[in-house]
Amino acid sequence: MKELSRKVKDIKPSGIRKFFDLANTMEGVISLGVGEPDFNTPWHICENAIYSMSQGKTHYTANRGLLELRQEICKFHKTRYNQNYDPETETLVTVGGSEAIDIAFRALLNPGDEVIMLDPNYVAYAPAVELADGKCVMIQLKEENDFKLLPEDLKNAITDKTKALMINFPSNPTGGVMTYEDYEKLVPIIKESGIYVISDEIYAELSFDQEFASLAQFEEIRDQVIVINGFSKAFAMTGWRLGYVLSNKEISAQMTKIHQYIIMSAPTAAQYAGLEALKNGMDDVLVMKNDYLNRRNLLVNRLNRMGLKTNMPHGTFYVFPNIQITGLSSDEFCEKLLEEEKVACVPGTAFGESGEGFIRISYAYSLDHIKEACDRIEHFISSRIK
Repeated sequence: MKELSRKVKDIKPSGIRKFFDLANTMEGVISLGVGEPDFNTPWHICENAIYSMSQGKTHYTANRGLLELRQEICKFHKTRYNQNYDPETETLVTVGGSEAIDIAFRALLNPGDEVIMLDPNYVAYAPAVELADGKCVMIQLKEENDFKLLPEDLKNAITDKTKALMINFPSNPTGGVMTYEDYEKLVPIIKESGIYVISDEIYAELSFDQEFASLAQFEEIRDQVIVINGFSKAFAMTGWRLGYVLSNKEISAQMTKIHQYIIMSAPTAAQYAGLEALKNGMDDVLVMKNDYLNRRNLLVNRLNRMGLKTNMPHGTFYVFPNIQITGLSSDEFCEKLLEEEKVACVPGTAFGESGEGFIRISYAYSLDHIKEACDRIEHFISSRIK
């Protein structure tokens, strides 16, 4: 048989799935690895999808998605985030945020173009760049700076080959955020360089301690920013696979061409579910958000008390504790913790080289599970730190 794609073969499997799959083979494991809400999708959202099917709405929608949904998305972004987009020419409904990330890079990049990545970062970004024949250039985010992107680091990373900057705030895996004031310092650099920014804002509604801010709020660079969002995290709709991407109309047209050929249109029933979520689901988001906040506070307090220095995450449902005090690498820590205490976490190295010395713990799980996991982690730590 002929050789398979070298480009695909060279991509490493997700470090998140490795520990999740291993945990599934063991009895009595508390898994705090996967970033999926433990809440079920609110029933009124499900009902709207069921009703749409009962009415025979089981056919393709427009390639860009239901116009009513696109209008509601744009209304939501104007009201919540002060972002302005045209539902007809600048909005595209996708199969999750993952498709949006993929087609954004494919629409932007020519072979050899550089994309500035933040390290640590979400596991899907670098492979998407590589599959689009781009090259990743890493900026190390530092614990002492609360894992923020500093203007001097961005300026130093930009070259003549730089096509785009990929950001994700609130951040998976660190829980770090950027404020409006933080972004103000980046805007002149982005404007002068002319680079694009792909901003993954999937955790926007899970900002706990300050108002969510976006580079798309700055009119002077608005057309350079591609906003990616979706329904998975805020509305507990992971299995519905519904996302969207907002951008200027030229970029949107190119992404829509790719979408037409590989997808056609996002699932129709999921789109009706998303429509109900945006219209009537914000009270559900608030209930879940308050629950996450209680879990975060308990988990951060416990981790710091047991000696694992943990920055307060101001968004998402992840903490990123520093485990260097144990003398173990991130992989060793997670392997031994799973083996000895049956708690599954993700090594920081799954998110880039700068993740060494850290682990990611998801608190998208019940308080009872988190408390029991903390007891087990504390027992694990106490046996190594005298």
